[in-house]
Amino acid sequence: MHIAQYTKAQTLAEAWELHQKKGSVVLGGCCWLRLSPQRIIRQAVDISALPLYDIEERETEFRIGAMVSLRDLELCPSFAAYTQGASKEALRHIVGVQFRNLATVGGSLCGRFGFSDVLTLLLALDASVVLYKGGEIKLADFAETGPGSDILTHVVVPKTNRHTAYASLRLNATDFPVLACAVSCTADEVRCAVGARPARAKVLCAAREEAERAGAEETARQWADALTYQSNTRGSAEYRRDMAEVLCRRLLKQVLEESKG
Repeated sequence: MHIAQYTKAQTLAEAWELHQKKGSVVLGGCCWLRLSPQRIIRQAVDISALPLYDIEERETEFRIGAMVSLRDLELCPSFAAYTQGASKEALRHIVGVQFRNLATVGGSLCGRFGFSDVLTLLLALDASVVLYKGGEIKLADFAETGPGSDILTHVVVPKTNRHTAYASLRLNATDFPVLACAVSCTADEVRCAVGARPARAKVLCAAREEAERAGAEETARQWADALTYQSNTRGSAEYRRDMAEVLCRRLLKQVLEESKG
């Protein structure tokens, strides 16, 4: 990979202006850079000097800066408590501690990787992202479009009476997941995100009353059937489809039972 021009931006306005150049790439922790298909970077825009490192808990939301490391999010006690430990479970398997100390939340979402535990978890939490020019948009929409020439500055997780659970299947502890699943429920809704199919995570929603009436087994079967799967060296499409139903069922039962307790 070749970087023709490197600039460490001092303001978001400067970073955005530089990112309008053709062939520009925003740099954060740089951990996912080698997975980019772009081999020549005409303008590298380093945003590590910008004040985007805070996890701010407000009355109605968590506001997570794009430069927050995966390790800092993993160890955040208030976020772990809000997600009933699902955040720790989603993050603890990602490569290794040294990697998570560098990899950022923003980079993990902007990459929109199929294997992303972070994307899978945050979709189930009904998160949004904040773009410098584009404002706040739902993460589910951002996952389809990406940042384009804009810059992701924050992730917003609304605080509701939500119960969440996360599980993944891996060939070994620090490998990319064969399948990833997150389920959450409120008094009115259940949400299920399934990633590593191996395509990027998608979220499915249903009214809680309907899910409870149909039962966890039938709801999980419907969710699994609604998604598409492919085969690769980590697992077959058929295996992923079957395991998606299993994980969705287990997690849905878990969050529904916990919410009643």
